[in-house]
Amino acid sequence: MQLSERVQHIAASQSLAMAARAKQMKADGIDVISMSLGEPDMDTPEHVRRAAQEAIDNHWSHYGPVPGIPSLREAIAAHHNKSLQQSNNTTLQQSNNTTIAFTGDDVLVSVGAKMAIFNAIQTLVNPGDEVVIPMPAWVSYTEMVKLSEGRVVPVETSYDNDYCLTPDQLRAALTPRTRMIILCSPNNPTGSVYSYDQLSALVNVLCDYPNVAILSDEIYNALVYNNTSIQQYNNPSLQQYNNTSLQQYNNTSFASFPELADRLIIINGVSKAYAMTGYRIGWLLSKNKDFIAACTRLQGQQLTCATMVAQKAAEAALTGSQDCVAQMRRVFDERRQLICRLAAQIPGFKFREPQGAFYLFPDVSAIGTGDEVAELLLNEAHVAVVSGSAFGCPSCIRLSYAISTSEITEAMKRIRQVLASRVGV
Repeated sequence: MQLSERVQHIAASQSLAMAARAKQMKADGIDVISMSLGEPDMDTPEHVRRAAQEAIDNHWSHYGPVPGIPSLREAIAAHHNKSLQQSNNTTLQQSNNTTIAFTGDDVLVSVGAKMAIFNAIQTLVNPGDEVVIPMPAWVSYTEMVKLSEGRVVPVETSYDNDYCLTPDQLRAALTPRTRMIILCSPNNPTGSVYSYDQLSALVNVLCDYPNVAILSDEIYNALVYNNTSIQQYNNPSLQQYNNTSLQQYNNTSFASFPELADRLIIINGVSKAYAMTGYRIGWLLSKNKDFIAACTRLQGQQLTCATMVAQKAAEAALTGSQDCVAQMRRVFDERRQLICRLAAQIPGFKFREPQGAFYLFPDVSAIGTGDEVAELLLNEAHVAVVSGSAFGCPSCIRLSYAISTSEITEAMKRIRQVLASRVGV
């Protein structure tokens, strides 16, 4: 059977591949700790599970509207508007707090945020069109652009800039062929978060390129933490940090800039904030009616609609109490502080404190390439991590701290023991 060229040119997901290897080693009786997947280890909130059960009992088991059930679309728009307004009120001191307000008509519900991103790229990118992607970046962006026959324009960000794209870098990357820029904040794999001022500077550049669409992946926007002093991590005797004040949680979105309204696409979903990865509900928001209509036509041919039971569960997640999100954020913040303290004691690790998501992304070039170190840690420390080469940064590795504190502690102990011998400590 002849395989298509487009499929033959797609790279396998290294994060999923490493997770599969770790799972097989566990099945073979090896005590492996996996830090490879970006999946919360918490249970889906009880009221969400109950909503899914009630949806089954109430016969939400037939075809639904292609763009999603109206009540969920309205809930998504309201949730986004409220979250953005709260962020602006607490963190932005600019005189004009005007933001882009969305309605249910601006929402397309898909089978996970990954499908929403795929739909957006397929809808906008023609063969030969250029898509600017700051690196490091999530593994699937590049492969999705390849499937559209577009051309990826990778922009290498720097450790010194916290792996954030600068205005000068953006301007240098844009050409008359540029069709889209993809930006993820909080970022996977670095944990970096763009500030309002950083986004504003990028917007100033994008205003000179009105034909460039902005795809803003905000799947981790509920997981942003307070800054702590990185200097503190170098003190091995440091006592446990005080619990982070949840009132100080904040994030910034491109939706804070109304001048982008006709070409902004926001991606989000319930997977990360509500521990609902398996429910596969994500969405895109856009004020561009032609774009939403085109995406809806595409999705109608792909999958008809997202699973109805899962849509009702997602609606319950967004409209119910958000205490579960606050609690999850607090747990991840405690783990973040723990892994940073332990990472500071590992020879050869050079890292920036993650401000969001649940990943640590240390530079390991003092030891070897990311590929070499990832293999070393799996085979000798029995800890599964993902090489930074998967994200366009081969000098790093990604460690997910979406695992228990006991697993983090043991994993970092094993890593330190293996790497200490490699750097002569």
